[in-house]
Amino acid sequence: MISLALRLAVAGGREALVRLVVIAAAVAIGTGLLLTTVAGVHATNAQLGRYAAMYPQETAGGATDPLLWSTRYDYFHGAQILRVDVAATGPTAPTPVGVPRPPAPGEWYASPAMRKLLATTPADQLADRYPGRDLGIIGPAALTSPDALLILVGGTPDQVGALAGVREVTRVDGNEAPLPETAIDLILGVVAGGLLFPVLIFIGTATRLGAARREQRFAAMRLVGATPRQISVVAAGEATLAAAVGVAVGFALFLAFRPQLAGIPFTGMPYFPDDLALGVPDVLLVALGVPAGAAVAARVALRRVRISPLGVTRRVTPRPPRAYRLIPLVLGFAGLGFALLYRPGTADGQTALFLPALLLIMIGLVAGGPWLTMVGARAMAARASRPAALIAARRLADNPAAGFRAVSGVMLALFVTTVAVGIMGTIAAERGPAPRGSLEAGRLSFYPGDDAPVPATLLTELAAVPGVRDPVVVRQNPVRALGHEFGVIACADIPPAYGRCADGVTVAEVASGLIPWRASASADRIWPASTVDPAVLPGLPADSVAVDADGPVAVERARTVIERAIPAFAVAPNVPGDFESDFTNTMRGWQRLADVVVVASLVLAGCSLAVGVAAGLSERKRPFSLLRLTGAPVRLLRRVVALESVVPMLTVAAVAVGMGLVAAHLFLRAQMHYDLRLPGVGFVAVVAVGLLGCLAVIAATLPLLERVTGPQTARSE
Repeated sequence: MISLALRLAVAGGREALVRLVVIAAAVAIGTGLLLTTVAGVHATNAQLGRYAAMYPQETAGGATDPLLWSTRYDYFHGAQILRVDVAATGPTAPTPVGVPRPPAPGEWYASPAMRKLLATTPADQLADRYPGRDLGIIGPAALTSPDALLILVGGTPDQVGALAGVREVTRVDGNEAPLPETAIDLILGVVAGGLLFPVLIFIGTATRLGAARREQRFAAMRLVGATPRQISVVAAGEATLAAAVGVAVGFALFLAFRPQLAGIPFTGMPYFPDDLALGVPDVLLVALGVPAGAAVAARVALRRVRISPLGVTRRVTPRPPRAYRLIPLVLGFAGLGFALLYRPGTADGQTALFLPALLLIMIGLVAGGPWLTMVGARAMAARASRPAALIAARRLADNPAAGFRAVSGVMLALFVTTVAVGIMGTIAAERGPAPRGSLEAGRLSFYPGDDAPVPATLLTELAAVPGVRDPVVVRQNPVRALGHEFGVIACADIPPAYGRCADGVTVAEVASGLIPWRASASADRIWPASTVDPAVLPGLPADSVAVDADGPVAVERARTVIERAIPAFAVAPNVPGDFESDFTNTMRGWQRLADVVVVASLVLAGCSLAVGVAAGLSERKRPFSLLRLTGAPVRLLRRVVALESVVPMLTVAAVAVGMGLVAAHLFLRAQMHYDLRLPGVGFVAVVAVGLLGCLAVIAATLPLLERVTGPQTARSE
């Protein structure tokens, strides 16, 4: 029977060959996206693991001499530089990943991107911050991305031991577990689910192409003596062959385009091509699972033929879907609601609660979709005033599962879109990210910390930098009462660009760096008076250093001067856009990843819709042909087909968007205590374009109706 199935699939005439090619092409696209999704999750985890390796755990106390390790951030034109200072305390100290030996005092290694930046930038803007001997390149095993800016600087134990966040490490293996960031785990989980569900739906829809025609052929085989088991074997063999060809092509597409895929900064940074890899379980799961799923789908589609040889012509109304299909949906929202009352204390616990809840909602949308379609169809039938609306409503109510199958991908795509845009947009709005670069490119601030005194010559050195104006030191405020600012300064020392004091005031309370949090420098700002005696002001410890620089070049020169004067800085000198730019770049990467999910989901949804509508036309061409013979015009049939697709699509679209907003709000409230910010015009435009694209897909299939429902169809069937 297997040989017969293969013969029917490849030698069953033009129709069978076209069906085989279309199913294989659809499965190839779905498989390629499926492999990309799985490999992308592995690559992102590899990035996070290497990032975690830059913060190794404290492991002192062993037989090995510890390696002193301090990780800090530096900035250059809004780009973040990861600086790692190390010091070996003995000959058996471990070696950092990616280099042949620990750098000695006065030596450093740099990543390829960092070396290129150092080579193309004047030394007084960047390279002078890292005096010493260049030992070479840091290998990929220590880099999160080919574009990573990383420098590994050697120092003495005393020098590194005085740095912020120093730790003693006796083992550096580069296999650190990814950082336990709940939001990242959830994003990856939703991304994977958001792509896997539409891919699987697309593959399942594609394998049902020509189901009605095959049912009739298999029923004829039953009439000549074939057993139900033999029919199942033939059906499974045909579907498996098409799916196997599609899987092979999908693997070929993934391998061919893997270098290009790795270069796309989905998470804000490109991947290494080797990170975009598949494990043996992944390969086996896809290579065996997709054809097996196609075989199962084929057997399920033949339930009516297995009843009797006349099952195809003696069709009965399937049982209507029941409301219990909504149970996963209810459980998913219950999980998010439970998180409002009890939030697990660990990142793993939060992921174990939030991720299954979101995936349950997605499963519930798919499982409950036929019931929602049935409810919408019955409501439309009750209000139908025209024949097309009544016929479409009755057909949908008769078999809502078939009507929903074509638009199920649209529902998931819109749900994932809404959740991603809602969460990302709210986080960005709450944290107030600045645009790329800095809104205040000339306002440089530095916070030396309690244990890092400011050299007396620093202000003189800064004033000598071309383009630097009015460098000043803000002193620590000895008064820490509620409502007081963080520093004090003599009113005469406040640069005009940062504000002034009220008349008669000699000492003012000011923000660190002379710029309030989430505010801008303003010449009109009037700082409140301080009770600090002007005579004791010069003896107070430094709180911060503020520099008014003329453009980014002067900023980088001033930053270099400060870092050389105070090498044990805890927080690098920064302009108001640096931290925000770093956050914005991170959010931009995750939003780009969300955009990929959105676009891929909508494209898959459109493909599934096209395949579903085409399959529906193929299955119903005989009834439609009979309607035409009874006098029904083609335009009436087109309205019926359009309504059968549009009504479920709009119904599930409204439900998906609403459920997505609710899920995003519950997640934000439980995880971050944020209230959902409703998406703006851009989201509405994406949804509108997606729905218009789906309508265009439906419209593109309507011209086929006249050709496939001619009188010859009724005679040949």
